[in-house]
Amino acid sequence: MRLTIIGCSGSFAGPNSPASSYLVQSEHEGRTWNLVLDMGPGSLGALQRHIELDAIDAIVISHLHPDHCLDLTGLFVVTKYHPTRGPLPRVPVYGPQDTAARMSRANGVTLCEASDPHGMDSEFDFRTLVSLDAFQVGPFTITPHRVNHPVEAFGFRVEADGKVLVYTGDTDSTPDLLPLLRDADLVLADSAFCEERDEVRDIHLTGRRAAEAAVAATGVQRLMLTHIPAWNDPEVCRAQAAQVWPSKVELAVSDEVHDI
Repeated sequence: MRLTIIGCSGSFAGPNSPASSYLVQSEHEGRTWNLVLDMGPGSLGALQRHIELDAIDAIVISHLHPDHCLDLTGLFVVTKYHPTRGPLPRVPVYGPQDTAARMSRANGVTLCEASDPHGMDSEFDFRTLVSLDAFQVGPFTITPHRVNHPVEAFGFRVEADGKVLVYTGDTDSTPDLLPLLRDADLVLADSAFCEERDEVRDIHLTGRRAAEAAVAATGVQRLMLTHIPAWNDPEVCRAQAAQVWPSKVELAVSDEVHDI
């Protein structure tokens, strides 16, 4: 299994990275399967440096805040209107309740068209996530776990090739993180907040709280901090995690590729 960081900037696209998006790949049945986790602003452009857009096998959306899903509207345009290669194949999109209607409304705003709640159904096969209800995309087994965020939000266990990648999505501390993270080979952990500065709770993890969750879960091999806003110093987030995490704390960097 291979992970490419498409975008890792928290809350909005930063000067060095799009907002949240991750490409997960695995070889299966004689070809490469491409799974995209989230499509925040700027990610559609960056994704094209790594794969053709018609090679996407499925998209999984953690929650409906725009920094995690808004570039679906751009993919809709490519899928529907590409002059020489369109219309492209219908793409499965797994997301929270009302993903189809919410994205259709956003698409209506961006294109100045009426927002039919089913206006993107010809291009995307929308499917609703249910916590702990695993589903299959080629070689990938994906299990959504409800996490602690102000809206319906999920983290994901992605299993393939005998390995486990975990993406927390946006979350603060919760006991539900323990089964999500347990025995993961690599955890991509939200680290948008900083200790002492950000006192509001039930929105995001800090680096320290991400590390505490990974340690408590047991069996986690690698911890990588992500979703760090451009106004944060990533080294501060890393240092706070390092107070707890017993080995190297990694930072997500756009366009980097990691074998799992």
